[in-house]
Amino acid sequence: VAFTEDSGQLARLRWRARRGTRELDRLMGGWLDVRYAHADAPTRATFDALLDESDPDLWDWLIARGEPPQRFAAIVDEIRAQHRL
Repeated sequence: VAFTEDSGQLARLRWRARRGTRELDRLMGGWLDVRYAHADAPTRATFDALLDESDPDLWDWLIARGEPPQRFAAIVDEIRAQHRL
């Protein structure tokens, strides 16, 4: 799928992917930089929803300290694989 988001939408997502810790910023921003442009609309919407989750939950899911809700599992798995976690 071609990347069609306008620059305002991408800037909003980039801002929301900044989580306040270097580690989470790198993990979430890394998926946005590498995968988002090629993702389909449902996956993009899921990433947007994932950004609504709390930082402690995101961290636990990404370091495999907890299981993410099923709807986030594929993106969490991609982030973990991308960063070899």
